Amino acid sequence: MATQEQLELSGLIKSVHQRLRESAKEQDPEAVWKEHVRDADLLKSYAEAMHKLATCYWDRTMEVSCKRSNSRIEWVVASCRCYFHGATPLLYLFREKDDKVMQAIDAGYNYLHRPYSIERIRLLDVGSCYDPFSSFPDFDVTAIDIAPACSSVWHCDFLEVAVNQTITKPLTSDENHSIETFPADHYDAIVFSLLLEYLPSSEQRLRCCQKAYDLLKSEGILLIITPDSRHQGANAKLMKNWRYTLGLMGFSRIKIEKLEHVTCMVFRKSIFPAVGKRWCDIHREAYMQPLLNIPQDFNEPKQEEKDGCAVDAPRTDEDDGEIKEAFAGLPFVGSEKE
Repeated sequence: MATQEQLELSGLIKSVHQRLRESAKEQDPEAVWKEHVRDADLLKSYAEAMHKLATCYWDRTMEVSCKRSNSRIEWVVASCRCYFHGATPLLYLFREKDDKVMQAIDAGYNYLHRPYSIERIRLLDVGSCYDPFSSFPDFDVTAIDIAPACSSVWHCDFLEVAVNQTITKPLTSDENHSIETFPADHYDAIVFSLLLEYLPSSEQRLRCCQKAYDLLKSEGILLIITPDSRHQGANAKLMKNWRYTLGLMGFSRIKIEKLEHVTCMVFRKSIFPAVGKRWCDIHREAYMQPLLNIPQDFNEPKQEEKDGCAVDAPRTDEDDGEIKEAFAGLPFVGSEKE
């Protein structure tokens, strides 16, 4: 049974996401997001709520409520290791598949590949907050968030941060421990874990994915984890539209897996954007559009009238369960050991 404090903290998280989406339907989403990022008090409250939920409630019950096989962090780590460092790295298997696609596009295709050799996987964790991947020694992690909750996380608004083709490492500011500019074609892997749902509009989610594309090396991977507590296949059309949309950017989806409360996907930045676009040409269906919608985009605002004014409807146990399910199993500081 959740305590009153736990209900209040989880309610804050849910209300922030919901109000951003509702505001973005009535106002310019860019203005809504910029106003949100400037609200230092709200960001501080949000970060504190997440930290307290993690350390005082969720991490204590994680081993009971979430099997290790359903851990998002473990899923990301295993997916990266298998792709880059497996006995037969999947990177090379998908390289061969890409070559076959390019040969179908151009009979004269001939490309000499270079070895993709790395010792540590250079990973960018966007919306990290707690920097959970830093405990894995084979990862070189850059963790960023608009409201860092620990000192190893850099302050950065990924929507607004600049990308530069000429620099070789992120440009930082020691004044507020922030990253001002990222180098292009720099990272082996980028993680969006429960990130895209925070952004209130499809266009902003698209920009995030396009920026990830620009920051990844050729054959690097984008790992997206999105809340999904419905049964297997319930959101299949929505996820297929994501595949179509990212395919137009030049990504190829190489893995999708439904865990207990999330759907996890890996997208590969192919050397040739034509590989992803060819899938789109072959598999496009009538409903597919270049959008990144989430199920919550289609929800009606939960409001009721009180004294002639619209107010938020009472939060239910189901609402609080959605928040816990969305974040349960996410390893926080001290909860994961290599």
